Amino acid sequence: MIPSTLRVTLIIAVICYFVIILYFLKQRALNLKYTLLWLLSGVVLGILVIYPQLLRYTIRILGIEDNMNGLFIICIAFMLMIMMALTSIASRQNMKIRQLVQEIAILEKRIRELETEKDKENDA
Repeated sequence: MIPSTLRVTLIIAVICYFVIILYFLKQRALNLKYTLLWLLSGVVLGILVIYPQLLRYTIRILGIEDNMNGLFIICIAFMLMIMMALTSIASRQNMKIRQLVQEIAILEKRIRELETEKDKENDA
């Protein structure tokens, strides 16, 4: 069983977590589609903190003996999922940036070629 003081602290932490996420979303510091994973993890953790019997049932299925260890393992699992999602996003952005830089370089080369052709026509 989770001690009542720890349970209240965790509930307050989950509420603060949601307030921060919604604040960032309102300030457009986070994109909505990337925020959904953060919100999902907060909802699951909030449910597990509010209903500790569900937490006990879940960790028994996983073969974990202590409730707190189970809660920490679930938190770590969510953090790993979020890090994997963010790494995937960063990788896609890196590929898009590389492609855009290459396209800009091709366009700049084409502009220089056209300027050179125009200068030759003006000299002639």
